[in-house]
Amino acid sequence: MNTDKTYAEAIASEYAPKETSKVVALKKLDRRAKLPAKAFVYAFGVCATLLLGLGMCLCLGVIGAVILLLLLGRSLIVQSRAPGVNRSGSR
Repeated sequence: MNTDKTYAEAIASEYAPKETSKVVALKKLDRRAKLPAKAFVYAFGVCATLLLGLGMCLCLGVIGAVILLLLLGRSLIVQSRAPGVNRSGSR
């Protein structure tokens, strides 16, 4: 019967609320305080890296030429369809 009581106390102590030390509480508070800053830093770093990569691609002409052609092509098409202008250049 004594073993049953010991076993029951062991199980009860597993589910009973445990007292936390001040060091554990301070570590938990420190993690919660630093979490928003870490999330901001990681998000800012990812956005800055993507922006830097886009700038490099534009400088090296990897994607800039295509964008420039698309923008200029549209403006050339709009100008060529202007009223009063023939394709031969005469009015």
